[in-house]
Amino acid sequence: MGLVLLLVIWLITLVSTYLFIAKTWWLPIGASAAAAGIDHHFTTTFILMGAVFVAAQLALGWFAWKYREGGASSKGAEYSHGNVTLEALWTVLTIVLFVGMNLMSRSIWASERFDSAKPGAVQVEVTGMQFAWYFRYAGPDGKFGATSPKLMDPSAGNEAAVGLDTSDPASKDDVVTGTMYLPVNRQVDLRLRAVDVIHSFFVPSMRFKQDAVPGLEIHMHFTPTEIGDYEIACAELCGLGHYKMHGMLKVVSPEDFDKWLAAREAEKQ
Repeated sequence: MGLVLLLVIWLITLVSTYLFIAKTWWLPIGASAAAAGIDHHFTTTFILMGAVFVAAQLALGWFAWKYREGGASSKGAEYSHGNVTLEALWTVLTIVLFVGMNLMSRSIWASERFDSAKPGAVQVEVTGMQFAWYFRYAGPDGKFGATSPKLMDPSAGNEAAVGLDTSDPASKDDVVTGTMYLPVNRQVDLRLRAVDVIHSFFVPSMRFKQDAVPGLEIHMHFTPTEIGDYEIACAELCGLGHYKMHGMLKVVSPEDFDKWLAAREAEKQ
């Protein structure tokens, strides 16, 4: 039985390791300025944790065989009160590993969350609600109009869905859509908010994920680098309709973005 356990454990370990090395299931192609750095850290994490996993599983299989019932190493149980030196060693190594990995990724994390967006970044407000995403663009005045929870009515169109106060002069040129449009190679400054429960704005190809929390306006930014269509998902379980809370990000040329925004503005006239 010990030999069977050894073979099963080692087989599962080697097959699962191969699937990761071969990248059978992997991240989609990165399409943002930060994607290369994030992917590098992601790969480094898998290599380090993978080495620990493989070593632990190979040892587990070996021990299952060596200490099998009736095996050559079978003998009466020996009780141990532990080894303080070993316990201190693996605790320190674990701390060094995890703190080190955190420090390695700190610059990537901070660049999108703590550093301010560059001047001229596209201003987009993202509103999550059960079970849809809405995107609001400031018009030529560069200002977002006021919104109010009392004015929210998803059944009355996009503007009513986010509670846009049409009596506010700054709201006259705001554009609200259900599809996100962005110009390529231009930074976007996001204002994330949620209406009802916590949602998570996730664009896998942009390597971008951030919770949207009711009562908070969270600022983050990223820069798309590839023209194309990218799925937006909600990565936080937010209710029975969570599975259908997805949207679309269309990254287009700067010229096409300007035309699209101008067309939406014209529709408001």
